[in-house]
Amino acid sequence: MANAPELTPSEPCPPPPSGVQDYVRPMHIGAVAIDRPFALAPMSGVTDSAFRRTVQAASGGTVGLLVTEFISIEGLTRKNLKSAMRMAFDPIVERPLSVQIFGAEIARMADAARMVADAGAQIVDINCGCPAPKVVRRGGGAELLRQADHLARLVEATAAAVAIPVTVKIRSGWSADTVNAVDIARRCEAAGARMIAVHGRTRMQMYTGEADWSVVDAVARAVGVPVFGSGDVATAQQALWRLRTTAAAGVMIGRAAIMNPWIFGQIDDAVRGAAVRDVTPLDRLGLLRSFRDLQRERLPEHAVPGRLKQLLARMTKGFAHGTLLRERAMRSATTDEMFQWIESFFEALQSGGLPAWCDRARAGLPGHDRASLPDQADPVSVV
Repeated sequence: MANAPELTPSEPCPPPPSGVQDYVRPMHIGAVAIDRPFALAPMSGVTDSAFRRTVQAASGGTVGLLVTEFISIEGLTRKNLKSAMRMAFDPIVERPLSVQIFGAEIARMADAARMVADAGAQIVDINCGCPAPKVVRRGGGAELLRQADHLARLVEATAAAVAIPVTVKIRSGWSADTVNAVDIARRCEAAGARMIAVHGRTRMQMYTGEADWSVVDAVARAVGVPVFGSGDVATAQQALWRLRTTAAAGVMIGRAAIMNPWIFGQIDDAVRGAAVRDVTPLDRLGLLRSFRDLQRERLPEHAVPGRLKQLLARMTKGFAHGTLLRERAMRSATTDEMFQWIESFFEALQSGGLPAWCDRARAGLPGHDRASLPDQADPVSVV
């Protein structure tokens, strides 16, 4: 998948505390009630069940809509084990849930949607935004933005195949001179889509530049179904700002939820006029422990460290002395070894200090390897 750069958490002027309810409203996607207009965006290799449940728990159950990482319709209909694992979810905790699928074959898309509905998901989403060459070359993802007639038939067949709502996630267009999100959204709505999500970048932009929310606004004004906007939302204040200043019915949050899994709860605090919650070092430690345990439920032990490293790298980006923790944790071969560094770091930080190994590292004493990892997280693809 294409690499997404770091978010820049610069904030526009936040909305005033009064009148928030004028633009933060519950909604329906088809017959599915969405209590809060904020969704966890699908992210390839990230938004598995463990991550979704972790974010939902950290935010106190305030995520309005959870979306899976995208799943190949070919893999799903061929009963590929990896695809089945990607669709796995907790039907009690993960509600409402949208399962995102991708591909280009009409009959297979309809079959995959039936499998999603049979599994108990509330919504099935068609990915028409992934810019990755390996997806686009096979006719899926953002390539569908250049195949409007085919896309309309795809959506129509999928909507006819299932009783649950079908939604579509698109980009603003293929390139700067072919921004066609409004036309694509209208065609998808006419074909039966019950919600449109718009990432405000073109396929050719990949993840460079800034997301253009004027395109999101234009789409929201052009169709009668709810429109969610996506792109460069790094803070609770920015999420509210986007709702206040566009016609979007909702906001999708991706990479910011890895850096700050508490963000949906913080948005809820702001909406209620409460003090936005602070996140303590022990909160971070507790979340990492919970995430570890959830991953252990579904993965072999040797696969757990990789998932933990991904979350830890993002969570500690820009965090005081985070580089020192990453230097040790990222070199750990096992989960237990990694948690020796994690626990000593956050427990000491909670007490207002640093563990002794951090002091030695900062001093550059002999025996400490200063050939450290780069101060950046693994790239993440928002699909």
